[in-house]
Amino acid sequence: MPPLDHASVCTLDCPDTCSLTVTVDAGRIVKVRGSEALPYTAGVVCNKVAHHTDSFVHGPGRLLHPLIRTGARGSGEFRRASWAEALDAAHAGISRAIAQHGPESVLPLNYAGPHGMLSYDSMSLRFFHRLGASHLFRRSMCGGVRSEAWAGTYGAAPGIGPEAAGEAKLNLVWGNNATVTNLHLVRQVAQARRKGGRLAVVDPLRTKIAEQADLHIQLRPGTDVVLGFALANALRTMGAHDAGFIARHVLGYEEFMAAAAPWTPARAAAECGVAEGEILTLASWMAEAEPLVMAPGNGLERGRNGGAGIRAAIALPALLGKLDARNGLVLGAGFAFPKTMAKLQRPDLAPPGTRTINIIDAGRLMLADDLDPPIRAAVIYNHNPLVVHPDQNTMRRALMREEIFTLGIEVQMTESMAFCDVILPAATSFEVDDLYAAYGQHWLQRAAPVIPPQGESLPNTAIFRRLAARFGFDDPCFADDDAALMDQAIDGADPRLKGLAPSAIPTDRALRMETPEGKALALFDTVMPATPSGKVELVSEVLAQRWGAQARVPAYRPVADTAARFPLALISPASDKRISSTLLGFGGGAGEAPPLLMHPADAAARGLAEGAWVKAWNALGEVILTLHVTEAVPPGVVANEKGAWVATAPNGQTISALVSATDRADLSEGCCYNDVRVEVAAA
Repeated sequence: MPPLDHASVCTLDCPDTCSLTVTVDAGRIVKVRGSEALPYTAGVVCNKVAHHTDSFVHGPGRLLHPLIRTGARGSGEFRRASWAEALDAAHAGISRAIAQHGPESVLPLNYAGPHGMLSYDSMSLRFFHRLGASHLFRRSMCGGVRSEAWAGTYGAAPGIGPEAAGEAKLNLVWGNNATVTNLHLVRQVAQARRKGGRLAVVDPLRTKIAEQADLHIQLRPGTDVVLGFALANALRTMGAHDAGFIARHVLGYEEFMAAAAPWTPARAAAECGVAEGEILTLASWMAEAEPLVMAPGNGLERGRNGGAGIRAAIALPALLGKLDARNGLVLGAGFAFPKTMAKLQRPDLAPPGTRTINIIDAGRLMLADDLDPPIRAAVIYNHNPLVVHPDQNTMRRALMREEIFTLGIEVQMTESMAFCDVILPAATSFEVDDLYAAYGQHWLQRAAPVIPPQGESLPNTAIFRRLAARFGFDDPCFADDDAALMDQAIDGADPRLKGLAPSAIPTDRALRMETPEGKALALFDTVMPATPSGKVELVSEVLAQRWGAQARVPAYRPVADTAARFPLALISPASDKRISSTLLGFGGGAGEAPPLLMHPADAAARGLAEGAWVKAWNALGEVILTLHVTEAVPPGVVANEKGAWVATAPNGQTISALVSATDRADLSEGCCYNDVRVEVAAA
């Protein structure tokens, strides 16, 4: 039989959610490329997916059978087991914890592996809710700060689609390493520039898209709110604020501007480490641009001022009155879809009053016994906590605890899986049915298997059905098949579905979320803010109620006094070689650690040369890396790509070891991955 092409969708943690064409030969994936099913991604796919899918699906690290640990915890020594034996062992370990300490002693430890609505969390949460396990607040790891800032300002409404960037006279890409993490936005920006549009980038790192920009404001990490305030002031001085739009559609204008007032362009320039002229130039460009499109990324949320920085940035189009069918903010795309998450995940199955644990606290709480009841069983799925979590050394010690039964569900033998007592093999996205509601664009997609599950692996939904059956859960919801789950995930009666059941969406074309008249969703054109006031809320009572009175108005918190001891700010951008710790084209083995980037002035002050081995350290850990001396980072800032596995590190620590698990952003208790202080010296 000749090779056959199949339609699929990329499931990885990326806003683009590309449509794919997958070529299968004799049951093996031999080629992956972009398809035309999704007009936005238009047949283009990143090199990571094109080049590394084969090893991810068929490579030597693929888990194909259930395993039971035989060696010391962390040794990676396992024996093959049958599904029945592995399920019995999982049942025994979890049941022991429940018998001794109650169901809240069980912790589901999952994050953002596959982004299909079924694989991400559907039958899994039904199981944990029915079990009575502790809830896990996952959004603090990434995305929660941005989501809260957006919802507090504009409500649960979608921003403009990223296609608008293709027609913008000014694209403002803020804290968004788009060439690596938002490829198709870059294509739209390039299209706009060919038509005479400008590109401005705000980022501490000279990313690839910053290299192409007409203006790159290379500010100090964590000062985005200061820059946003300064731009608001400059625009007011220029007379560019749209008084009519503000009067009709903005709440809290005067109070917001009072908070911004101290940050003149001159004072902000000094705090941000940039030239005042750059701030004034950007303000002038924003005032004259029609249309204006801003695309903030996750970078600016990952610090103490993350929420305030995003709120100050996304306030600017509202101050200018530039929100309509052509002007706007590429954010809030998840609100474009009529999701029905309660039907999908069934929180009603959970006992009332069940506690919630912040995922950032998981390592400390697993290690310490100051929680009542203590954590005595953990289920790791869709997640690689040893590599991804802050305070890596605490997480490692937590995973070493024999007192905590640990069940792993995974596609690959990650370093985190080596600490598990039982491992169940999961199917990849190419082997399952799933539904994809993107977080960076407005198109809904469905995918079907292109190959059968490899070995004895199973879809996440099937694994949790088996776990539910082994625990004796006979609630009807555990018998729902994947088609039923799709139809429970999205409201098929909503006009955006055009009469299609979610499970019947064709796999060879994406379905755009739009009005019944076929118009794109865009704030102040086809949708309005979904805030309590129905206006853009620059001052938010909702955020104050959720995160404390200090969250009512955006505010700047200067860097902590650890700067004296640890004078360098460490940021951790995404890699063009992997997606977080997944699809390892590079970064999974010895000698593959990405280098530490340092400005020439900082290297000279420390007597360090290009290519030298250096140690970056703080009170939490020490990381050994090679040095790359470059002006891609400003003075006082160093950078190292996230997602490299521990195996790359000579001393077994990656940059996650240097990130605090107790420092929090101003919203969503977010993790401060880009708000880390270190010192660097010769190793």
